[in-house]
Amino acid sequence: MGYPVNKTEDEWRAELSPQEYHVLREAGTERAGTGEYVDTKTVGVYQCRACGAELFRSETKFDSHCGWPSFYDPQDSAAVELLTDRTFGMVRTEVRCANCGSHLGHVFEGEGYGTPTDQRYCINSVSLKLEPA
Repeated sequence: MGYPVNKTEDEWRAELSPQEYHVLREAGTERAGTGEYVDTKTVGVYQCRACGAELFRSETKFDSHCGWPSFYDPQDSAAVELLTDRTFGMVRTEVRCANCGSHLGHVFEGEGYGTPTDQRYCINSVSLKLEPA
């Protein structure tokens, strides 16, 4: 799929740190509990670290205690792209930035968190940049 922001892998490598590149462009995962936004309570907008697109708002962030920032709804349903992920012998739903195609994390449903959408967008901190309100 083509994205509004379309760069070569060399351009992404030049702009992103090695960890950012691994997660955002190679669908890697940061270690649980290590990300800068796991416990953040700052009010603001979470943007894609690769392209700056607005993805989530702090009002939809909740404490899931899973080791990664969790949100129950993206800022705009068109802000993220959901794809079937069959890696590691399981079926999950991958979340990507709809603006640049960068990997953000995964979304899970029916876990009983009591959120308005019954969804948990489990997102890597390194995929995000918080713009305080």
